[in-house]
Amino acid sequence: MTTAMFDIDAVRAQFPALALRHDEHPRTYLDNPAGTQVPQRVVDRMTEALVEFNANMHGNFNTSVQATELVRQAHLAVGDFVNARSDREIVFGPNMTTLTFMMARALAPRFQPGDEIITTHMEHEGNNTPWRTMAAERGLVVRTVPFHLDTYELDLDALGSMINERTRFAAINYASNLLGTINPVQEITRRLHEVGALVYLDAVQYAPHGVIDVQAIDCDFLVASTYKFYGPHQGVLWGREELLQSLPTYKLRVVPDVTPDRFETGCQSLEGQAGTIGALEYIQWLGRTAGVDLRPTGEGLRERTKDLHAGMRAMVAYEEILSERLIAGLESIPGVHIHGITDRAAFARRVPTVSFTAPGLVPAEMARFLDSRGVYVWNGHSYALPVVEFLGIADAGGVVRIGPTHYNTVAEIDLAVSLVAEFLGR
Repeated sequence: MTTAMFDIDAVRAQFPALALRHDEHPRTYLDNPAGTQVPQRVVDRMTEALVEFNANMHGNFNTSVQATELVRQAHLAVGDFVNARSDREIVFGPNMTTLTFMMARALAPRFQPGDEIITTHMEHEGNNTPWRTMAAERGLVVRTVPFHLDTYELDLDALGSMINERTRFAAINYASNLLGTINPVQEITRRLHEVGALVYLDAVQYAPHGVIDVQAIDCDFLVASTYKFYGPHQGVLWGREELLQSLPTYKLRVVPDVTPDRFETGCQSLEGQAGTIGALEYIQWLGRTAGVDLRPTGEGLRERTKDLHAGMRAMVAYEEILSERLIAGLESIPGVHIHGITDRAAFARRVPTVSFTAPGLVPAEMARFLDSRGVYVWNGHSYALPVVEFLGIADAGGVVRIGPTHYNTVAEIDLAVSLVAEFLGR
């Protein structure tokens, strides 16, 4: 894809929030790792659900029939997004953390005292605490894979030394929400499957920045949050159908004992699932406009999946330009230390999320300064406690995190860099 094919003005026109102002400044959204803005079609889909068929499912009247069909279509759409074998492998929930706690409870009876599970020092707390809680309750041994402090990539040799005949489970992040590192999840899954371990992938940070294909990865579970990829606050889980059907669940007697119903407790968010469809329709639009030359060919993928993959590839190609600009700009500022991959040859192994520190910098003060100019960034640990603790910066206020996505412009990156330099120059 050439940069000329990616019409940034057309992209930005899809997002109403990008036209808003912060006092006399335009709003510059670089807080995207914590949640992206939504395109108009998400708002329209959610409004439609709330106004035209705001009813519970499975009734014998018009609005209930429409609501039931909407939910079916939402499961099909997410299934195509991750290339699931069936929509029965898709479970909706309020968010990734709640879904993960639910799965930890469901999976716990499979393990015996002395069994081992593996996690990493790169995890978000949502993919850390649920499994450590499960391990403590079941008497399991937890092994934690470090990452290299020079390359910010997982120590795969250490991982290899931890895998043994007692390894039963692993919780691994697809991409770090603080370091930006994309982990080789397909290779990691292969190694763990060799000893029969189950693999649970946290794709929350990766989903807005790359193609997901659960069949190619061959993992057992994968979880994400739609508000990280241009949708509403909603969590989604993919799991192998045979596993989902075999696990114990905590459900009402009236709920059918089939997936995904057996995991989707109570009334689901009809508007959230409608908005999820809108987000994926937007990515499809991007695939059909900016990603025409990036559409997968060959057999094995459904047509919507091909559109979605093309859209994600178009995003990735443009975001590499933003990553290059941001990292080069920050590296030019004396004292700034980027905690993440900075080797241009390795940019394919990172998302555009960039975290940094500097001598004497109080991250919260910089975030407030940037906010005064209409530039929104996060500071602190961003729920990546295992990361900041491993780096030894938890007590120093964590990091400043700048997170571009495909609707940001090069000019916005330059503005953020100039403001960082101005603040540190004081």
